[in-house]
Amino acid sequence: LRPPLITLDLAAVGYADKPVLKRLNLRIDPDDRVALLGRNGNGKTTLARLLAAQLAPMEGAMNASGKMRVGYFTQYQVEELERSETPLQHMTVLMKGASQSAVRGQLGRFGFSGQKATTEVGKLSGGERARLALALITRDAPHMLILDEPTNHLDVDAREALIQALNDYTGTVVLVSHDRHMLEMTADRLVLVDQGTAKDFDGSLDDYIAFVLSKEGSAGPKLSKADKKEARRAAAEAREKGTELRKAAKEAEAELAKLNEQRSAVERAMFDPSTADVALAKLTMTDLMKRRAELADSIEVAEAAWLEASEAIEGLAA
Repeated sequence: LRPPLITLDLAAVGYADKPVLKRLNLRIDPDDRVALLGRNGNGKTTLARLLAAQLAPMEGAMNASGKMRVGYFTQYQVEELERSETPLQHMTVLMKGASQSAVRGQLGRFGFSGQKATTEVGKLSGGERARLALALITRDAPHMLILDEPTNHLDVDAREALIQALNDYTGTVVLVSHDRHMLEMTADRLVLVDQGTAKDFDGSLDDYIAFVLSKEGSAGPKLSKADKKEARRAAAEAREKGTELRKAAKEAEAELAKLNEQRSAVERAMFDPSTADVALAKLTMTDLMKRRAELADSIEVAEAAWLEASEAIEGLAA
């Protein structure tokens, strides 16, 4: 498709007549690799849903190519996969009318060849289920792929496989993620969602981390000359500190995953009540928005802890 794919002109978007973002002036072109940055609760998912045409602008204008196809990956899509069915069954239903070779070819591009294609989803790992969800949404070769926290269910190997798949993908990518490695490897344009709007961010990811933490990072002092005993002691302390930091980062990441899962459940109740948990389905939109805001605050704390621990780990490795 010819550029631009999407233009936003003083657009506003939100829920229940309450705008979350205003004064949006953005342009998305073919081959853009965009990372949406910002504190949790600032509206990254809201902007992603606007770009996916799942939300309509409340004000201003959004212009998009009429022929554009969009694939949208969210956290809860993985949870909604039918566990008793196989990847081949899932793909066959969605690619109705396609040949078996075409169906298996799409699955094979995401690692589901041979016996894996006929393994029940319930027996797949979290990373494999996430890859299957991605394979399903890219079945019709979308021009733009929007991913909202795609690595939450992935192990290290699966994350690398996803990064490779995104780098091989020839369309536009819009990515919401706290995974710094993924952002560094896949995004070449940063958009900051902050203070009720979204604008291109001219800094680096290091600048963004400083923005989130609201303080400058600092490297530890260089070691002076010491005898071998002192050097061994310093090395042992560094290893112990590294272990503690990795534990803190892992705990923060687990907390993030749990909180994001809770927020996904709330958002499901907001946007698709028919699939919501019974308890959440009984809440009003106002109560759901309040709960989502509380979760956003908790996620922000956990994300800051994860970022700080990750930065400290990188500092030890430097």
